Amino acid sequence: MMERLREGVNSIWVKVILGLIIFSFVFAGVGSYLAGGSQPAAAKINGTEISQNEFEQAYQNERNRMQSQLGDYFSTLLGDPEYVKQFRQSVLDRMINDVLIEQRATELGLRISDEHIRKTITSMPEFQRDGQFDNDSYTMLLRRSGFTPDQFAEYMRTDMLRTQFLTAIQGSDFALDSELTALRKLEAQQRVVRSLTLDLADFTKNATVTDEEAKAFYEQNPQMFTRPDQVKVAYIELSGEGLKDTLDVSDEDVKAYYEEHKDKYSSVEQRQVSHILVQGDNADAKAKAEALKAELDAGADFAELALSSSDDTYSGKDGGKLDWFERGVMDPAFEDAAFALANNGDISGVVKSSFGYHIIKLDAVKASQVKPFADVSAEIIVELREQQAAEHFYDMQTKLAETAFEMPDSLDDAAAVVNATVHTTDFISQTDAQGVLANPAVMQALFSAEVREDGLNSDVIEIAPEHVVVVRVDDSRDEMVLPFDDVSAKVKAQLASQKGELNAQAKADDLIAALRVGNTDALEAEGLSFGEEQTISRSGPDRMVSQVAFSLTKPTNDKSVYGMTRDAAGNVQIIALDKVIDVDVTKEAISSDFAKQVEQMNAQQDVAATLQALRDTAEVSYP
Repeated sequence: MMERLREGVNSIWVKVILGLIIFSFVFAGVGSYLAGGSQPAAAKINGTEISQNEFEQAYQNERNRMQSQLGDYFSTLLGDPEYVKQFRQSVLDRMINDVLIEQRATELGLRISDEHIRKTITSMPEFQRDGQFDNDSYTMLLRRSGFTPDQFAEYMRTDMLRTQFLTAIQGSDFALDSELTALRKLEAQQRVVRSLTLDLADFTKNATVTDEEAKAFYEQNPQMFTRPDQVKVAYIELSGEGLKDTLDVSDEDVKAYYEEHKDKYSSVEQRQVSHILVQGDNADAKAKAEALKAELDAGADFAELALSSSDDTYSGKDGGKLDWFERGVMDPAFEDAAFALANNGDISGVVKSSFGYHIIKLDAVKASQVKPFADVSAEIIVELREQQAAEHFYDMQTKLAETAFEMPDSLDDAAAVVNATVHTTDFISQTDAQGVLANPAVMQALFSAEVREDGLNSDVIEIAPEHVVVVRVDDSRDEMVLPFDDVSAKVKAQLASQKGELNAQAKADDLIAALRVGNTDALEAEGLSFGEEQTISRSGPDRMVSQVAFSLTKPTNDKSVYGMTRDAAGNVQIIALDKVIDVDVTKEAISSDFAKQVEQMNAQQDVAATLQALRDTAEVSYP
């Protein structure tokens, strides 16, 4: 219980389920996540399909994210087909959970307004510059991600809907004072223990292994003594890292780029307007809006009319005034009408939008302005260097690919063309490859028929942006069970280790059985004794000892209770629990952070239970 409590904040449910809007995921290129089409379905949930393309894109995004976090270690994990299978299933399960949450939220009538979406987007730090929403950043990031503004708004609506549903579950949890006190007392509890260690090395050393036993063990466990499929590899690695720092950009190039792309360094025209909203999509709503327009034409004060009559009560308190905006943010009909007004104070006619009927008054205009060359020259230099570096790397990559293809029997010519080094390895397998060779695409190429059997150079393989390799196999050898004579020493050592573990376990069982009935003669006969008493907490220095000690029942009548564990080296440890020390907990000792942690743990359990209930009642299939 205490471990779950301490780990609750870092739980995978809290991180994955409650953190749904992950912008690194959004901007990794998930534009096709919203795209439909007649694609095969990866899963179908109550009639809603997740297409195979959507799943593959989500899987690739998550894989890229994990690769950036874990590097070579994650590449090694991807070498295990079983891990890849589980990883792919976890991504699909998450997508199914998202659909189930969205469906349930819709059933409950939860909604996200367009205005809420607009305000969320304009407040996102990804789209801001100098603390203000920057339309250039907004359009650039959407373009890179493959989104249109409408698609991104719909993506945000879906994510915010899920978050709204989950937040409602979280907000319903609380912790009672009595519960917090009991949990804090359990967490603060201490235990007095002694420990005794049985050294595994002694049992292994004393284990006797005959030739017959070793031979039988070898024949029964051939997989333990099988040399895997292996290859000797030669490869060229080409990387653009640091390349841009070596390139010079002239002042003339910077100036010319600025003149050609002034629109890029210009702020867009922004407008501030006030509006009066009449919600509805019927004749009555239109008639009410036209009546309000007639009052304005007759001289009524716009701000007073907005306060008394606008259905947008939030802006109505401020005379109907809205935030500054530019084109591409508001409802198209509203936006067109607002930008058609010529002078400050001009009032539009009745405008129909998806929200209802509006009357719009122009308050102020910020004209488009070009940033001075001096303010953006440094930014242009960086961009030109990146462009030149990308072009230079592409040229080298093209030369590498062409030469490796034209001279397929060696990498020497290809290396000379790009001024690179041919690296070589000893025999490696798919499980012990290191660095770039551990990449699944590289492994697939190395063990393909063209490269391994025909002895050809591989195609250029992209490891990461501006990072490629070409590989070839210099030698190979098939998987085989090694001859017994070659591995007899290893067989005997393995068997001795297993026997040692079994003997140590058996000895520990005998000793604990004797100690539980008060017999200490066995300890004396073996020359063993417990160490000094230690008072430990749940988060003691030895996690395994603490885990066993706090799982044992409370001693009674001054009679110790015994348990067993293993240390980091595999040695058997016998734990004697002598005493439990309960600590009084005052109300002041229960902090608000602790209460929040308990509430979050409860929320985590509620979310898991909700998802399981949705799963149990849903029709989920995998076509």
